[in-house]
Amino acid sequence: MSAILLILAAIVIFVVAYMTYGKYLAKTWGLNPQETTPAHTMEDGVDYVPAKSPVLMGHHFSSIAGAGPINGPIQAAFFGWVPCFLWIVIGGIFFGAVQDFGSIFVSIRHQGKSLGEVIEDTIGRKCRVLFTVFSWLVLLLVIAAFADIVANSFTGSTANGSVATSSLLFIPLAIGFGFFVYRKNAPVVLSTIIGVVLLAACVAIGLVCPITGVPKMAWLLIVFVYIIIASVTPVWILLQPRDYLSSFLLYFMIIAAIVGIIGANPTIQTPAFTGFAVGGNYLFPTLFITIACGAISGFHSLIGSGTTSKQLDNEKDALLIGYGSMLVECVLAVIALIAIGTLSADGTQAYVQNAMGLEKISPTVIFGQAISQFFAKMGFGETAVTATYTIICLAVSCFCLTSLDTATRLGRFMFQELFATNKKTGEKNILSNMYVATLVTVICSFALCLAGYAKVWPLFGACNQLVAVPAFLAIGTYLKKIGKKNKMLYIPIVFMSIATLTSLVLTFKNNLMAIIGGGLEATVLFTDVLQCIIIVPIVVLAVILIIDGSKVLWGKKSQEA
Repeated sequence: MSAILLILAAIVIFVVAYMTYGKYLAKTWGLNPQETTPAHTMEDGVDYVPAKSPVLMGHHFSSIAGAGPINGPIQAAFFGWVPCFLWIVIGGIFFGAVQDFGSIFVSIRHQGKSLGEVIEDTIGRKCRVLFTVFSWLVLLLVIAAFADIVANSFTGSTANGSVATSSLLFIPLAIGFGFFVYRKNAPVVLSTIIGVVLLAACVAIGLVCPITGVPKMAWLLIVFVYIIIASVTPVWILLQPRDYLSSFLLYFMIIAAIVGIIGANPTIQTPAFTGFAVGGNYLFPTLFITIACGAISGFHSLIGSGTTSKQLDNEKDALLIGYGSMLVECVLAVIALIAIGTLSADGTQAYVQNAMGLEKISPTVIFGQAISQFFAKMGFGETAVTATYTIICLAVSCFCLTSLDTATRLGRFMFQELFATNKKTGEKNILSNMYVATLVTVICSFALCLAGYAKVWPLFGACNQLVAVPAFLAIGTYLKKIGKKNKMLYIPIVFMSIATLTSLVLTFKNNLMAIIGGGLEATVLFTDVLQCIIIVPIVVLAVILIIDGSKVLWGKKSQEA
């Protein structure tokens, strides 16, 4: 299969989908450019701040993208490139982009509040509390994992030191950009050109002056201090401009990859389809849990209804930022599929690591190696090829940090909403304080990081996808409440419910059988038992949310006051 045909087909399909299905949803749901968004009606200079469309697009895209759409297709490619490609295309158009767009839409119609508030309004307070607690716990896992990943990406080799230098230099650059654009009213286009040039300079300085010799624990402490500050700092100072400028690294990575594919014209070696059961893994539900961000990710709905909706300048921007960003991420997922497909004859990372003579290799390294090899085939010199590889790995590492500070802010929002002021008495709760909520969220995440988040990380895929189910229910029940069509959400709700619950049940079964079988090492035994203990309440919680939400969506149940 020609990689050029695959990437061009994907781009054409996604453009057509945006122009047709995306605009159909906007019209059907009643997207209204005349509506005043919460960014204006509730502007506070901290969380609610109107952002220019390109800037918010950069923030949203940087937050939802990164390693996710790269890791998933590479890890699932052993099923063959056809099922992966079909899920990316179908899932992205009819599942992921709909969820992302819908989450922003219903949030701006609820004062920019998170999906938990929407769920309380349409389904009931009990489900709102369950959803908010579950989502907050998932975010703790995300923060713990991403903080560890970022600290690792700063530690060890000279290349990691380059990532550390560049990432630190991004911070004052972002602050300067935010100050001139939002306080001095500098033109966005001119500021962007200057910002991108300085961004390239940060990367260049990082390559020449790497920070080395700093232990991982020191970086971990620095990262956690940074996210505490980033969580409470006004979005226009750091979050918006940093994400916006960093997004150009991702745009560069995508464009460079497409140019490399077209220029090298590689052939996909991975078989079209290898079977429904491969190496003890079943196509359903494994494929649909593994390829998450490239098709649908529940985490996106938290971002859309958490930070993006509070910065939306005009309702019309929701289509581009919500639906459009997801489709661009799907393009990145197809590129990742091509990357593993051109390096591996059977779609496995094991084949790639043997071919490269490496003992251990990550999806990011596979992606970087594949794209840099495209440029080598095009006749570029070793210096250019090496620089391409380094910049790609740097971009992925930077986006892990971007997702990390966004996740921390989301965790703070959810904790605040969970302990918000009593609507009936007006009594304030100290736990709803911005600084208290941030500290509680960060301290819990830090403890989880030190305790060994890896023991429960295998459950994250299913839990992340599970968040999409109540997100769809929130969107669907709200549309029903205002008299708009919502049948396009029925299949996503049913499919994602079955896929996520099946995955969790299979994990529980496999772990339980291993425990009963005996002979496990103490650490493995502890991990399996811990996962089984966690899975039970997750499944119970999910079932309650699905039942209550379905009663409202498909029944005649009235919303609770």
